[in-house]
Amino acid sequence: MKKYTLILALLLSFETWAQESPNKEENFKPHHSVALLLGHTHLRKGASENDTKWLSLPSIGLDYNYHFNPEWSIGLHNDIITENFAVEKTDGNEVIERTKPIASLLAVGYKPGKHFTYQFGLGGEFAKEENFFVTRVGIEYSLELPKEFELLGNFGYDLKWKGYDSFAIGIGIAKIF
Repeated sequence: MKKYTLILALLLSFETWAQESPNKEENFKPHHSVALLLGHTHLRKGASENDTKWLSLPSIGLDYNYHFNPEWSIGLHNDIITENFAVEKTDGNEVIERTKPIASLLAVGYKPGKHFTYQFGLGGEFAKEENFFVTRVGIEYSLELPKEFELLGNFGYDLKWKGYDSFAIGIGIAKIF
């Protein structure tokens, strides 16, 4: 966990040093965006035959955001892990089965510069076995493409309360309208 905290701190520092503060207010118009992301969700304590191992599971994200300010957005972020798996709970006392869990969160985004957006979200992860409350922190890098599209790279860390922790890395495309 310390390694990921250090990486996030370095990215935050890079954002503030590397980017100018252009006057974004001049040409800004509120807008919507819808993104499709493909990635992998990583679990440190995946369970397998009385042992724990690192799991990397395919996942799909579908995000909607409303950009009401040049720096701020609010949205609904939805992810599904496309495989079934077993994971050890954070307390280490129990192994739980998960059947293609779906996470849905209300997320706030802050974009201080041109490329990086820092995200915080609250919501739930739902599966037939058990549901968990989720807190997410993340960072997204975006590049503008022609015709109101963006290319996205995404990193998010999910804390599933009384469940387990995971992080996801993905790449995707967004349409702005």
